[in-house]
Amino acid sequence: MIIKFTLFFILFALFFLIFGIENAWLLHMSRTAAVTILTFVFFGTASMSIYGGYGIGIYKSKPIISSMSLSTALTDIVTYLILCIMNTNAANNQTFKLENLHLLLIVFILQFIIIIAFAYFGNHVYFTINSPEKCCVITTSKYALNNVMPKINKYKKQYNVTDAILFTAPDIYDIINRCDTVFVYDVPISSRTAIIEYCYANNKNIYYNFEMSDIVALRGRTAILDDKPLYASQVKGLTDEQKFVKRAMDIIFSSVGLLILFPLLIVCAVLIKAEDGGSVLFKQKRATIGGKIFSVYKFRTMKEEGSVNRSVTDDDDRITKVGKILRKFRLDELPQLINIINGDMSIVGPRPEMIENVDEYVDKLPEFSYRLRVKAGLTGYAQISGKYNTSPKDKLVLDLMYIEKYSLWFDLKIIFQTLTVFFKASDSTEAFKKAQEIEFFKKEDGDKDGGDSAQSH
Repeated sequence: MIIKFTLFFILFALFFLIFGIENAWLLHMSRTAAVTILTFVFFGTASMSIYGGYGIGIYKSKPIISSMSLSTALTDIVTYLILCIMNTNAANNQTFKLENLHLLLIVFILQFIIIIAFAYFGNHVYFTINSPEKCCVITTSKYALNNVMPKINKYKKQYNVTDAILFTAPDIYDIINRCDTVFVYDVPISSRTAIIEYCYANNKNIYYNFEMSDIVALRGRTAILDDKPLYASQVKGLTDEQKFVKRAMDIIFSSVGLLILFPLLIVCAVLIKAEDGGSVLFKQKRATIGGKIFSVYKFRTMKEEGSVNRSVTDDDDRITKVGKILRKFRLDELPQLINIINGDMSIVGPRPEMIENVDEYVDKLPEFSYRLRVKAGLTGYAQISGKYNTSPKDKLVLDLMYIEKYSLWFDLKIIFQTLTVFFKASDSTEAFKKAQEIEFFKKEDGDKDGGDSAQSH
């Protein structure tokens, strides 16, 4: 807490001390100083809430730097604009002016250096004080273990995995007793419940993957009928008011986006045309709310003769040179602002899948059709939290989490968090490894056909 407060105070002080060079009234009690201070504190707190803030001990240093840099830049810009407005008066500027922009740049450069130092210093202090949690992983098969272990191993300073066992192991509770934290992955619900209850009774931290029953519980609330405590989960779509607000926000954001990004759209179109003389836009049939089929617009990133309907894999020779850049920063998705204005898509929602993928996914994961309860989106919870090659089941869980937890504030958070894609472009757009989906579906078929016997391999 002391480190967090110190960091925020330094970021705050840098802004006011440097802008105080040209605005002396910022360093004295005045109406301008009071309004500017309140703006910085309010937007600083709100933006850190959106981007994750100074999460030492939770995130690695680089994600902390990107989240803090984005939230600080947003706070600086808003506070700077408020300062310019407050300086528009009879005693200073007669008309609104964006003045001293060089000071804004100096402020952010210094703040960025401070953020880098505090991110590494904060995590160093945290992990010096706190040793890694002793963990065990309980799962159903080698396939499931290989699916989750690489994710855990990315956080070796947080978790030290000492055991990996099947949920049917006879000594499972002895192993749990030796650990601080238990990861339960892909375990049947009945067995998972027993493990969770034992962990709770013995004060063990628990991580487990989502199943459909967990998704349903997200919208739930406690209900007391007479003296009977119950859990109530009302499964319903967006209300009429929510639909109206969401559609209004879609029109406003997409219209403003097209206006601001028009020069960038022109540059992308010229580069695509210049490379091979082919068409600029690529159209493909996709599914949206209620299974409605529409044509999604994208900048063409592949050779025209190679644009077949299959997902991109590592070292895919269909991708053009310009296409690699567009895909890396997701600029190929920008023409979908037109789809949003047309009403086929929303700014936020599950990404529209290729029709071929929808049919295959629904065949293997019937729950996949639930994501069609809302309009497809330009960005979504699965896009900011996952990667291009995140498994279909995990994408489904993230999309259903969004649907069940929908709110206007959640939409705004996702829109702002989409900016973080530029800081993790290589991860978020990582292509499918060859046969990755095939292996996933082999596993799904094995679970269905073989039941517990298939899971015990």
